[in-house]
Amino acid sequence: MRYAHGGGLSAEERDRRERLRLQAVELFAEGMAPARVARRFRVSRMSASRWHRARRQGGEAALGSKGAGGEKCRLDEPGLARLAAELERGPAAHGWAENQRWTLARISDLITGLFHVRYTPRGVGHLLHRMGWSPQVPVHRAVERDDEVIKQWVAGQWPRIKSNR
Repeated sequence: MRYAHGGGLSAEERDRRERLRLQAVELFAEGMAPARVARRFRVSRMSASRWHRARRQGGEAALGSKGAGGEKCRLDEPGLARLAAELERGPAAHGWAENQRWTLARISDLITGLFHVRYTPRGVGHLLHRMGWSPQVPVHRAVERDDEVIKQWVAGQWPRIKSNR
């Protein structure tokens, strides 16, 4: 999986890519052109040229993995576990009794209150994704809905309407 729960590449994938770049360095040292290295490792010419330039300017160390990309999560593992537990309790437990739905803005407010850390709604979305949560859209149904009448209409009226097309 490219984007694991931690976001970005996994440590194993970063290590694999670093080994690939270091193998390319050996070929550059033997005099192989970046275009041939690109074909051999099935990467773009731009990547191979970038590796070649980095090797010339900074040596092999310049091709080492720089670690996971993006900003580091501001909540540690116990914090993430506590957030998950608080989300499981539901919005009513945190004062949103009139509308029993979590929104990104509400979760942002919850995080600020619990941990004194600010997250934007978009950042909350990324955080929830990293935690394995997915957005759920509730189904809105009319109170007056009668499923039996709908079944009869679909069985009797819909075929007649559809055949007229």
